[in-house]
Amino acid sequence: MMAQQVSSSPFLKPFYLKTPLSVSSPLRQRRHTLPASEFRNLTPQDAISVFEIEREAFISVSGECPLTLDEVLSFLGQCPELSLGWFEGGQLVAFIIGSGWDKDRLAQDALTLHVPDSPTVHIHVLSVHRHCRQQGKGSILLWRYLQYLRCLPGLRRALLICEEFLVPFYEKSGFKEKGPSAISVGALRFREMEYMLGGVAYARRNSGC
Repeated sequence: MMAQQVSSSPFLKPFYLKTPLSVSSPLRQRRHTLPASEFRNLTPQDAISVFEIEREAFISVSGECPLTLDEVLSFLGQCPELSLGWFEGGQLVAFIIGSGWDKDRLAQDALTLHVPDSPTVHIHVLSVHRHCRQQGKGSILLWRYLQYLRCLPGLRRALLICEEFLVPFYEKSGFKEKGPSAISVGALRFREMEYMLGGVAYARRNSGC
């Protein structure tokens, strides 16, 4: 049996789910067939699932959500190409939402603003469903997202803010710390992180674009 090809965006390289070459019984088939996985851009129809995962992940830790439901809907309506969701069996298990930004450093209005045709992506949130944590999914999704961004014309870098305890996580993915962020949310203070995407030539050589 041939491998099943899964791809939902012209910028996302297809990947393959292996299925058994021979199956002797329904029980054996259930054991060896992998659940369908898909990486695709999010749409406004995904907003409720996105917000439920985000709310559970952040409210219990910091008491604040990076994005409200209205902001999720706004960004997925304005710049869905700067989002990426990981679906398993048709269910959202992890996601990233970004928007465009046109200044060297992130400012307070970057939390709610999308600047079209800008060279910088502001990554607002990366979140993983509670049942899928401690499996490395956050790192895998972030890596895939950054490779995807390399293939989008005109993008040069990604910025994000995070609490200090998350700095090592992002450094492992290639981000560099730019220092304290000018952004604050309530009593929370953040560090600003930067990832250079490289030029188009780099992307074509290294990402198969």
